[in-house]
Amino acid sequence: MSIGQLLRDALPGCAVAVFALWTSYTPVYAAAETQGHSGYYRFPAVHGETVVFTTEGDLWSVGIHGGVPRRLTSNSGMESHATISPDGQTIAFVGQYEGPNEVYTLPIGGGVPQRRTWDGESVPVGWAVDGRLLIHTLRYSTLPDAKLVLLDGRGGHEILPLAEGSEAAYSADGRSLFFTRYIKQGSMTKRYQGGAAENLWRFDGSGEAVPLTADWPGTSHGPMIWNSRVYFLSDRDGVMNVFSMDQQGHDLKQESHQKIFDIESASLSEGRIVYACGADLWSLDLKSAHEEIIPITLVSDFDQLRDHWVKKPEGF
Repeated sequence: MSIGQLLRDALPGCAVAVFALWTSYTPVYAAAETQGHSGYYRFPAVHGETVVFTTEGDLWSVGIHGGVPRRLTSNSGMESHATISPDGQTIAFVGQYEGPNEVYTLPIGGGVPQRRTWDGESVPVGWAVDGRLLIHTLRYSTLPDAKLVLLDGRGGHEILPLAEGSEAAYSADGRSLFFTRYIKQGSMTKRYQGGAAENLWRFDGSGEAVPLTADWPGTSHGPMIWNSRVYFLSDRDGVMNVFSMDQQGHDLKQESHQKIFDIESASLSEGRIVYACGADLWSLDLKSAHEEIIPITLVSDFDQLRDHWVKKPEGF
């Protein structure tokens, strides 16, 4: 005889009805607690099978095939612009632990962040072949233009001999630096073709830098290097997509084919690009040209969605 049958024999009808309601309701409630939701995913960084990204103002990590991500940070400020070291062991990112935007690092599995800059406004953009962290910062410029700086693990720094530098990536042999001069165009005007449009340049360590995308008056930014080609974001087809070219700026090829939303940021590892488009992260296999959404289910308390009562609006 089942437990349900024993209770039906022992309890009055009203109690049985309550028990039946409770037993039918409990599994639904438990499922709702663990179901999770989709989030708004930004600033991806990929290394091998691991993707680190920003949502709810924190850093999270998930496998390249999606699933339920793991939260890596929990500070009330924003953590963003992650980049993963070449050995896959360290994440550099922008944090607001002490107030201003500064660069921090932490282990790939999580831990206590280590502050790396005291500049006021700095952003990590990548890594050198020798493992040094590459950032852009306004600290060393007398003009409102960023400079590219290499940071080592002992607190030392090297300012790259460029008048301006914002986004950048090194070639596999470390001899060439592919970079943009300007920080992202501030007005966020789509299809902008004015004087502050980002373009790609190559610097080989001496002499003058060489422009690579002067053929296009619009935006070309976010350089990534793989298999002797330069991958980057450009609005050449009317929407910001991934393009590639050789290291001399020739043999242009379109790699992604978004039609509605611009690709905002991207990261490359082992022949795969992960990019943010709309509210989703996408995976683009450069060998097969296949691109698809990474299915991420966010399990969180979603505290930012709760009602927040403000007693003094002028101070909020």
